[in-house]
Amino acid sequence: MTSAKRMTAVLLCVVLLNLPVLAEPQTSGQHAGEIDALIPAATRNDKAAKVKDDLQWNDLLKTAHSGRVRAGLTDGSILSVGSNSELRVVQHDATSQQTSLEMNYGKLRSQVQKISQPGGKFEVKTPNAVIGVIGTDFYVGFASNKTTIICYKGKVSVTPLGKVQVLKNSGQSTGNSITVSEGQMVVISNVIPAEGFQPSDAPPATLQSSLLSTDVPENPPATVRPGEVGHGHTWIFVASAAAVGAAAGVLATHGNGCTPSPNGRKCP
Repeated sequence: MTSAKRMTAVLLCVVLLNLPVLAEPQTSGQHAGEIDALIPAATRNDKAAKVKDDLQWNDLLKTAHSGRVRAGLTDGSILSVGSNSELRVVQHDATSQQTSLEMNYGKLRSQVQKISQPGGKFEVKTPNAVIGVIGTDFYVGFASNKTTIICYKGKVSVTPLGKVQVLKNSGQSTGNSITVSEGQMVVISNVIPAEGFQPSDAPPATLQSSLLSTDVPENPPATVRPGEVGHGHTWIFVASAAAVGAAAGVLATHGNGCTPSPNGRKCP
């Protein structure tokens, strides 16, 4: 074999050896956060999820009937996923404040750090709506072709997608978007129910249900029965008359009168 042919063979081997490396997607810098707490059964990318598991871009979180997950994002935002839910963390860049989540079904509470970067965004997309925030605490649920948005604090911008109907709206409509403030609710659906459009705020019972359905105890029991939130605790919902117009007056408390912290930790 001539020297020229040997050199060509060597170069070809080097290229072939490096092809798998070149073909691998670049994942550096795609860390999104960490799972803080959970109630089994819950999975991350179809594998059993565990506390302290890292969250990466495009990770898929799923919960079964008895499962719930709470995750902390790198910018300090908190995601609390209820049971029977599926949430994909499409993107989360704390530096540029670019966050995109997709919820195919289920329940999600998002406690979002304030967006201060130019062009920053925090969006949750359901099959028929896009919810964008600047920095707030809000709930999104999707089931039976309906997206329900409740704002606990701050403001939320809701944009319906496709040919849908706004069934309930206590927010402020501007063009194709709806601004939802504290205590207000919007319901978007592909199907028009018999009762038609209802312009109402979120009633206390609905606020209570949305808060409890996404609560993740810090130290959950080994087995959680349907409808059970904590271990050996009875939850009592307290709401003043002002809560109907503002979620700031709505608190979910233990029977001993203490208030759960925003990250979902239990009272002693």
